[in-house]
Amino acid sequence: MEKHLFLGDEAIAQAAIDAGLSGVYAYPGTPSTEITEYIQSSPLAKERGIHSKWSVNEKTAMESALGMSYAGKRVLCCMKHVGMNVAADCFMNAAMSGIHGGMIIITADDPSMHSSQNEQDNRVYGNFAMIPMLEPSNQQEAYDMVYDGFELSERLGYPILLRITTRMAHSRAGVVTRPLQEENPMSFPADGRQRYVLLPALARKRFKVLLEAQDIFTHESESSPYNKYMDAPDKGLGIITTGIAFNYLSENYPDGFEHPVLKISQYPLPKKQIEKMADECKEILVLEEGFPVVEEQLKGFLGRGLVIHGRLDGTIQRDGELTPDAVGKALGKEINSYYAVPEVVEQRPPALCQGCGHRDVYDALNEVLKEYDGAKVFSDIGCYTLGALPPFRAIDTCIDMGASITMAKGAADAGVFPSVSVIGDSTFTHSGMTGLLDCVNEETNIMIIISDNETTAMTGGQDSAGTGRLEAICEGIGVAPEHIRVMIPLKKNYEEMKRIIREEIEYKGVSVLIPRRECIQTLTRKKKSNRK
Repeated sequence: MEKHLFLGDEAIAQAAIDAGLSGVYAYPGTPSTEITEYIQSSPLAKERGIHSKWSVNEKTAMESALGMSYAGKRVLCCMKHVGMNVAADCFMNAAMSGIHGGMIIITADDPSMHSSQNEQDNRVYGNFAMIPMLEPSNQQEAYDMVYDGFELSERLGYPILLRITTRMAHSRAGVVTRPLQEENPMSFPADGRQRYVLLPALARKRFKVLLEAQDIFTHESESSPYNKYMDAPDKGLGIITTGIAFNYLSENYPDGFEHPVLKISQYPLPKKQIEKMADECKEILVLEEGFPVVEEQLKGFLGRGLVIHGRLDGTIQRDGELTPDAVGKALGKEINSYYAVPEVVEQRPPALCQGCGHRDVYDALNEVLKEYDGAKVFSDIGCYTLGALPPFRAIDTCIDMGASITMAKGAADAGVFPSVSVIGDSTFTHSGMTGLLDCVNEETNIMIIISDNETTAMTGGQDSAGTGRLEAICEGIGVAPEHIRVMIPLKKNYEEMKRIIREEIEYKGVSVLIPRRECIQTLTRKKKSNRK
């Protein structure tokens, strides 16, 4: 047993390795990326041959992880919160089939949207699928939950959803590690065809089994060491906290709690402890990071007219991260803020790097589109989304991964001309290819720009699945080879880029333009590495 200073993400990764992990499947997405990167760089993981290659998207990651579990191995599947939307099909049905080898699914939620387009709280998904959930309050708990979570998953026969948030993922604390376990031998479920073939007749039986397991899951929560009831003399108020919110509450009571506190870090809700608090306390305050998930369940669960405070009644604001100050205010404490940002400090928005190829693409595109009334540019998730900001102001939409092509298609179907899509190379292989097939099948009048910087740049420069293959993929999908145009986005090629853009706008069909130049950040790192 050794003590290490770990990020939350690193604690999760090390725990998985120590618990006998055979594979991790993921698509990079902040704040979950460092889990897989840690495993990729671990000498022990390399020695053991633990699978750690990036998946094309979260759906393929989830399905691959379920396949490894089917073979009896312990597996981790990691994603940021919006990635769960992509993986939801397999996720929901994995709750129906159950698992064989232990399977832990990490959802890294992003309250306050530090690097995301929404604040969704994926505990909602856990309740939706009706599977057990874990939510650590510190890095040591994150480690222990993963280390023991594989055994819990195998004992219950279901995947475990472990939910962290940005602060947990990207803050450090001391973590004591535990003995290294051997990997599971390969094996297969004896009743595999009854569980994994979800034909309606079999799925109906599996759903009944899942429903019957709910009492077992609740009993596990009620006896979990992660759910703690801490009594206190003032029972005018009872406080329920979840995950990292427990830390914020503790900061407000350095000398010990004044009111009874129920710390919940394993779900479903522990009914016995909640009923104890409801019996003893006049009112309940719910402190949770994210949506009012527990608060909403309590209102229906208790059914006794108990006053419950939290996000729903405005005691805690509905949006943004929970903070120690917000908890203090909810408790009626006087809060002194010593570190407020002065009003004279101007916020500096993010910007495309100097020397980035996306800059040259937007400059050329903007100039050409001035020649057309009603032109619309549909963008996607990636560095190039910063083209929405000055000085470019080049894009009109950015909704979700892959939506640039399909939204541009719908707009073209409505009569918009020119209808332009801008998507990155990694996002294209993540979820753009099927939209391109729709365009080809219907001969949509659309121009698609796959801005290729040969990496997954926005999340730190991970490998991109489409590197060296984009032209072949587009041609295989059915785009006419003469309308797959590769460009090198440099100032010296500016006039040529404009000419190609103009020609493909005028073509009445599907055009794909591929401006290709390596990301300036990965190129700089390579040069520094070569000089050593």
